[in-house]
Amino acid sequence: MPLSSAPLSPATWPAFARLVEKHDGIFGGCWCISFHLEPGENKRWAGRYRELKEARVRAGRAHAALVFDGLEAVGWCQFGPTAELPNIRSRKEYEIGLGKLPDWRITCFFIDRERRGEGVASFALREAVRCIARAGGGTVEGYPEDYAGERTSNSFLCSGTLGMFEKAGFKKSRKIAMRRWVVTRRVPATRARARKKRSNG
Repeated sequence: MPLSSAPLSPATWPAFARLVEKHDGIFGGCWCISFHLEPGENKRWAGRYRELKEARVRAGRAHAALVFDGLEAVGWCQFGPTAELPNIRSRKEYEIGLGKLPDWRITCFFIDRERRGEGVASFALREAVRCIARAGGGTVEGYPEDYAGERTSNSFLCSGTLGMFEKAGFKKSRKIAMRRWVVTRRVPATRARARKKRSNG
């Protein structure tokens, strides 16, 4: 069965939750919430990340392109407006060279352990870009790792690989850690969204 995708939403939350629970909360119980948190917020919500993530999803404040094989989610790519995802890796180094904030960030990926190496992450990235285009487009940043030619733990690659982003049309902007890059791409709005903007303008 070919892969399909759907946005993370109250309707797709059960499939998302099943995938997270299958992997014991992922990355020590993160529930894909860490990039949402402001400094100190993790202490207030320690042990309650599922509750916090679900609340954000139901409020429309957490975005991801979920990848499905049939009815089951097998991975996702998290994205969102910059204000929704303030807690990026290497944040101090990032802010040193900061010019203008992007409109959108792509912060992390998670793939079912049984489906890794099948191109699910690349599919998720393409679908996230499509979601951003439908939402109006703009400047998009990612923060992938460059481990080309090296073996490394999947936990180090949760932000994606540099090669994957480059194949999706992103360009290297600047380096913020030994292997971590800021990559950017300008994503135009879909035609329907662009027409709606013009008619409302």
